[in-house]
Amino acid sequence: MMKKSFIALLAALMLAPALRADRGMWLPALIGTRIKDMRSKGFRLSAEDIYSVNKASLKDAVVLFNGGCTGELVSGEGLLLTNHHCGYGAIQSHSSVRHDYLTDGFWAMNRSEELPNPGLYVSFLVRMEDVTAQVLDGVRDDLPEARRDSLIRFNAARVVDAAVRGTDCRADVEPFFYGNQYFLFVYRNYTDVRLVAAPPSSIGKFGGDTDNWMWPRHTGDFSLFRIYADRENRPAKFSRENVPYRPARYFPVSTKGIREGDFTMIYGFPGNTQQYVTADAVAYVVERSDPMKIDLRTRRLEIISAAQEADAATRIRYAAKHASIANAWKKWQGELLGLQRLGTVAQKKTYEAAFARWAADRPEYAHLLDSLRAAYRSATEGYYLQELCNESVKGIELATLAAALKQYAAKPSEALAERIAKLYRDYDPAIDRRVAVEMLRGLEQYHPRPLPEAYTAETTRCKGVEGYAARLFDASAIVRFDAVEPLLRDTAALRAALQREPVLHLVGIFDRGRIPRNLSNLPAVERWYRPYMKALREFDRERPFYPDANLTLRVAYGQVAGYWYADAVYHRPLTTLDGIIAKDDPTVYDYDIPQRLRACHAAKDYGRWSIPTADGGVTVPVCFLATNHTTGGNSGSPVVNADGELVGINFDRTWRSTMSDLQFDPAICRNIAVDIRYVLFTIDRIGGAGHLLKEMELR
Repeated sequence: MMKKSFIALLAALMLAPALRADRGMWLPALIGTRIKDMRSKGFRLSAEDIYSVNKASLKDAVVLFNGGCTGELVSGEGLLLTNHHCGYGAIQSHSSVRHDYLTDGFWAMNRSEELPNPGLYVSFLVRMEDVTAQVLDGVRDDLPEARRDSLIRFNAARVVDAAVRGTDCRADVEPFFYGNQYFLFVYRNYTDVRLVAAPPSSIGKFGGDTDNWMWPRHTGDFSLFRIYADRENRPAKFSRENVPYRPARYFPVSTKGIREGDFTMIYGFPGNTQQYVTADAVAYVVERSDPMKIDLRTRRLEIISAAQEADAATRIRYAAKHASIANAWKKWQGELLGLQRLGTVAQKKTYEAAFARWAADRPEYAHLLDSLRAAYRSATEGYYLQELCNESVKGIELATLAAALKQYAAKPSEALAERIAKLYRDYDPAIDRRVAVEMLRGLEQYHPRPLPEAYTAETTRCKGVEGYAARLFDASAIVRFDAVEPLLRDTAALRAALQREPVLHLVGIFDRGRIPRNLSNLPAVERWYRPYMKALREFDRERPFYPDANLTLRVAYGQVAGYWYADAVYHRPLTTLDGIIAKDDPTVYDYDIPQRLRACHAAKDYGRWSIPTADGGVTVPVCFLATNHTTGGNSGSPVVNADGELVGINFDRTWRSTMSDLQFDPAICRNIAVDIRYVLFTIDRIGGAGHLLKEMELR
């Protein structure tokens, strides 16, 4: 009776549509357990079409793009689509004031014009396998945690070695459900990846930070690359002798479009979620972590934005950095509002109270919540101080340069030397000085008292924060690349210079080392989630449990759908070119669309990509909403229809969806995709690159 009343209470806390099962990020190898539900929502393919190790399947058309995004193959000649913001660093690296591909776009009109990108790579998943038994071999419940972890690492290393021995693959063993299950992932990397096309930023990044995470959205967030291989289709370093990669599978492209209610599936590499954490973890995010990080990034962005507005070269050099800082900054704002709106902390406490009543007469579980709360009390302050260090002290770019040089001094390499040179090409010490002052002010504002004695000694000696910030630069030997370049040829001299580097002394005062991405993944906390997850699956048997995202390949599915944004305000799921024209503003960089796009709209020159409007006219579809559960890492993921045809490219969530990493609310959580018809229209009518469409299988 208690269980039924608890579920009724939880349902009352949600809007009615929350009962739908669109939430979830499912492992492809186990998708057979979901295929019945997918079919009930309209899917027409089989589980083996999604994932197979015996034949080509959709997994063979999906790649992990450069270690943090997703991409998809759309031709038999290695042509790859991903987001504009995923390819942004590569586009910027080829840009200059003379050849401003960020502003003007880039379109390779033949293979010889495609641009190589040193360091850029894609990873294909060859296979995945449940290796829980092998990894937990010899692991007993009574083992000390340190011994347990050591044995698991040893077992996992053996599994990886056996998987890749004699191959050109790499492999990882990843834990799921906080170490209750382990999977092996075998990948093959390709490193010759060339830029083929990118729209102007006023299309690919239309709306900039203002529109980021918002709806309605009108962003053509795509770019095209091509994977190259040797003549046997194997991975190879960049060479003009390489040929386009021949994929085992690629996505056909649907030109018939979508409508509200249509089935959609996303196939990609979501990065991080925390669906099963307790109220303590959510309270930390809401009350301490997000507010601090939002404020410190606001200060950095204000300084960088002012410098970009004043100088075109600075705008280009700082474009990728600004976008990187701003993306998480705005996401955290939406996350904070969403968690507060849902009352997630209170909901978690209600759930935990019900669990505690259930666990009370089960000795193996009765203590778990108390143990978790004690672990959070012990671990939270240290984690917070490191987050503060990462956002303040390490928000000073000079600290990033020093860290890279320290790494080079320990182990020199040509690749690292190239990375360091690029960091300096995009670095302005005058901007960083202003950032340093604000970061030290923020550090003092958010750091619990007392501040470390070593820090107060420095600020006292320098007569305050401004003086100390000035000393970091005036006494530094690494502010300018012309001083650093000779040191890269003399690592002994570099090490000696770094020993005297003031910014490294500052970092040393506050830096406690690497921390996991989430507070709940600290070993002292995570050890209690392992039995807690086991207990939850016994307690809440009607709940569909899916593993948290960890940048491994997943399937999410749902449907094209709008949502009620507020009382009497319904957000429809499709935007069009008419909305772009309404926002067009030549005086604002992020809204100053290409003249060619204005001309197409004026002449209604849309070719085969037009759709009818309610008033009898025509327009072009731009973006759409769906109910798929996504997160960071899903950027660039293919959005496919019931027949496995590409209908869009995922690139964002709505602002009120950003809390879905901690709590997914199907009533309001929506992913945002660029409609593939807008991608095709832009390639054809704006880029004049119709030859790329001839490679694709358009249906």
